[in-house]
Amino acid sequence: MTLCYIVAMRAEAQPFIEEYGLELKENFFAPLPCMLYEGEVNGSRLCVVLNGAQHNSDLVGCEAASVATVKAIEAIRPDLIINSGTCGAFQSQGAEIAKVYIGNGAMFHDRRVPGDDAWATQSVGNYDVWQGSRQLAKALGMPMAKVTTGSSLDMQAIDLEIINRHGGQLKDMEGAAVAFVCSLYQVPVLFVKSVTDLCDHSADTFETFSRNLHAASQALRNANKRIIEHLTLHA
Repeated sequence: MTLCYIVAMRAEAQPFIEEYGLELKENFFAPLPCMLYEGEVNGSRLCVVLNGAQHNSDLVGCEAASVATVKAIEAIRPDLIINSGTCGAFQSQGAEIAKVYIGNGAMFHDRRVPGDDAWATQSVGNYDVWQGSRQLAKALGMPMAKVTTGSSLDMQAIDLEIINRHGGQLKDMEGAAVAFVCSLYQVPVLFVKSVTDLCDHSADTFETFSRNLHAASQALRNANKRIIEHLTLHA
């Protein structure tokens, strides 16, 4: 079995790269900035693909995630793509800082395309997740929620309206882009998201995100360790 993680930020991936002693494969995706770390767990191949960096900062957002996912699927040919990272969530829906969720769907909240229902359906996406997601969440006692993706860290009123209309719960900047690519290649996708900020809280989003990134990333490591062990032992 080959598991392939797609991760935007090094801080999100580093804890479980270290946990499993994954090795960097130099220039695997050259000339692209994407980076591959690889190892073996319980007889299964474990890959972590980072979007990479540009201008001395991690590449975040839909474009970088799409590029990384395309190259990972074509070069690695994984059985399962796992998009793991941090997210915003809603305190009114029970979210807490560093709480980790399994995604039960993925959508875009900032692609507003006027026109008929077909255009609207395509713009929002509402992509399916790996069919084993619910069983995995149940087995590990983890909550589930719908991933909602946009290209900005902040959230405009119209974004919130779309999120509420389509049942979005976990606000990130990559998930639906990864799901979109996986839908084209017909590769199943699993989402693992840890909360850094509360979207319905008055605190500054970037400041809160920065303050909670370490704790959320450590929580991701713990959750991903359980997920990897479960998936590889039941492969």
